[in-house]
This record gives sequence, structure tokens and C-alpha cells, in this order.
Amino acid sequence: MEYVREYPYDQIDRRPRKRPRVNWDTPQSSKSGLYNGQEVGNGTSFGPWRVHTEHSSHFVKGLVHKGSPPWRDDDKDGHYMFELGENLTPRYKILRKIGEGTFGQVLECWDREIRGTVAVKIIRSIKKYRDAAMVEIDVLERLGTHNRYGNCCVQIRNWFDYRNHICIVFEMLGPSLFDFLRKNNYRSFPVDLVREIGRQLLECVAFMHDLYLIHTDLKPENILFVSSDYVRLPDYKSTSKDGSQSRRLPKSCAIKVIDFGSTASGHQVHHYIVSTRHYRAPEVILGLGWSYPCDLWSVGCILAELCSGEALFQTHENLEHLAMMERVLGPLPEHMLRSADRHAEKYVRKGRLNWPDGAISRESIRAVQKLPRLQNLVMQHVDHSAGDLIDLLQGIVTGFKLTTFCWCSPGCSAEGLKLVWS
Repeated sequence: MEYVREYPYDQIDRRPRKRPRVNWDTPQSSKSGLYNGQEVGNGTSFGPWRVHTEHSSHFVKGLVHKGSPPWRDDDKDGHYMFELGENLTPRYKILRKIGEGTFGQVLECWDREIRGTVAVKIIRSIKKYRDAAMVEIDVLERLGTHNRYGNCCVQIRNWFDYRNHICIVFEMLGPSLFDFLRKNNYRSFPVDLVREIGRQLLECVAFMHDLYLIHTDLKPENILFVSSDYVRLPDYKSTSKDGSQSRRLPKSCAIKVIDFGSTASGHQVHHYIVSTRHYRAPEVILGLGWSYPCDLWSVGCILAELCSGEALFQTHENLEHLAMMERVLGPLPEHMLRSADRHAEKYVRKGRLNWPDGAISRESIRAVQKLPRLQNLVMQHVDHSAGDLIDLLQGIVTGFKLTTFCWCSPGCSAEGLKLVWS
């Protein structure tokens, strides 16, 4: 069964490898996938209709261009099973698998109506992921309604529900920032490119915060270049694994943010942990709940990673993570430590972080001690504009007042920071 929602095209606009990530631009062979070849609507879409014999309360739009794929059971994790080259509804033909994550998988499909490629996100047939998908659809609708001047948020084209899988159709985009870093052997981005990416990210965060929305899972995997085109330029400072002295640079620095399935409303209190470890704010680790600054913390971690080529905090343990934050940025605010909930009490003793006494091993202590301060980290990789970048990152992750920067309203923080370094 498919419930179709159509949207106007003029609105469309070297870290630990222990966590799953989405790889949108890398071809992968797979036999998992989607749909039965019948396009069923709720009567609100345009086009000729005829009654579907199996579901007389719905209507079939048009005719099936090619045979429906055979019925297949989902795999043990709830992923839809498919074969490359078969139909995903009469409109979409499956070309390749371009991503997979905890939510499901992403397929590149040929859209017969617009005669172009699209990305279709297929959600696992498990209730919690279906629920998250409907949240994402609602958020995408809201973002699309207010998308008048472009906001660096991916735009939904349509969505449908088939065989208990929510399917969301997006424009086809380029590689993620993480994939670009990986293909460059984790060499840092030029500072001017980091500047432009940072401006767009802050613009996107300000746009979402003005709508009282908190993304909660900003990371390089969830930020995609609009275009896949790139150029190779000489890079005599480093040599890649294949012996070449060159690096890739994107032809266009335009980006879009994806994955709004864990977006939270700023009007409500959210204490659950969603964000990926490396970009998780201290408030979240300490159980203080989500707030608008948490997105900005993630942006700061992302920009530092783009400048250095490595994640700022490479850890998988909470107390070590908090100790790394203090090593790089200075002591955590006293009020934050005092407010830590009962689940985080083991991380705090007498109003201070329980470090190094609470460390799980000597190796953990050494891992924290070897980290440089933020200023030194940036200056190792940035030849010019280092001072401006340091000020920006400190403003993002510590809340220092920079020009118009403040926390008085949802959007002004990101907007003010954007103006400082634009």
C-alpha cells in the first residue's frame, strides 16, 4: 500500500571506526530492498485511476510499466529485500544501494516522471523506526513550508508507505563531508572551505532554531555536498597511500543537512541520548537534556574536525569524553556539574569532574593528557585566519559572547556567530 504525498519541485531545492555511518556516494553490491510495483494513492493525487482488486478502498494510479518484484520477506533486522534493476513502484527503478544505517537503507533510483535520479530512504519495518520516519516527514514538511530563500536543509520530494516500509524520496546529492575526508586520507580542508561550510551550517542551525527545532544529530555523515564534482590539486605537504601528492577539492562548497529523524522540539524537554558520540554535547552526557546550544556544540566539533582531519574527541566512554573536553577547552561550568542528574553522579565529585580518580585505565588518562588545547590544535593546521577560527570555535562550544552572539533566543546564537566569521 502506498500513500503518496507530492511536493512542488520549485520548493526543492582518522577517528575510531566503531559506529555505523551512511555512505551516500559509494557504490555497494547488495541484495536488500523495496516495493511491489503498484502505486496506490489516497485519491488526492492527479492522474487516471482504477480500482485495485486487492484493496478496493484504494485506487491504483496509471499502469505498471514493468512487472512487480516478487514478494520477499524482510531480513532479520527488518530491512526490505530487493534486486538491483527492479521496480520500486512503477515510477522508480532501483539503480544501486548508496547508504545504510540503523534506520534502514538508501537507494539511488531512476525517477521515470522527472527523468532523473533520486535518493530513496527505505525505513526498516520496525515500529520505532517507522515512528522516527514520520517525525522526519513532519519536520521536512515544516522546513519546506518556510524554505523561501534556501536554508541548506535537504528537501523532501514525496513519501509513501509500502509493505510496512516508510519510503522518503529526496533529491540526489553528492558525498558527505565524512566521505570526502576519507577519500582525501583524512587530510584537513583548506580554511577558506571550512569557513564557507561553517557559514552554511550556522545558517541552517539558525533557521531550524527559529522554527523551535533542534537537529540533535549533526555530524559529517549527515552533511552532504550538493554536487559530486571535484578537482585534484597538488599537495606537496603530504603523500597519500597510493604515493600521489594531490588532494581532492569540491568544485562547489554548497552543502545540505540531512537526517531529521531525531529532531526535537525546543518547546519540550528531551533527556534521551541520540547524537553520535563524537559530537555529543556535555549537557547530554550529564543528563541535562537537549537545548539549542547542543546543535552549536556539534557544529564546533565538526569544524574542528574539518580543520584537522580527525575527530576532536576520539573516545567511547563518558567520563573520558568529559575529561577530554576539559583538557581541550578548559573546566566545565560549575552550574552544569552541579545540575548533573543521578545517572551522571559518578562522573562528578564535590562539584568537580571525578578525573583522573574515576578513569577506567592508565591508557585512558594518557589519551586525555596527550590532547592539545584548542588554540594549539587549530594553529597546527591553519596557516592564516587561525585567530578568527579559534574565536569562533570557542564561541560555539563555550558560549563566550562574540559581538551579537548570545543565548537569549533560539536563532540569534547561530546567526550572531555566523556574522562574526563571515
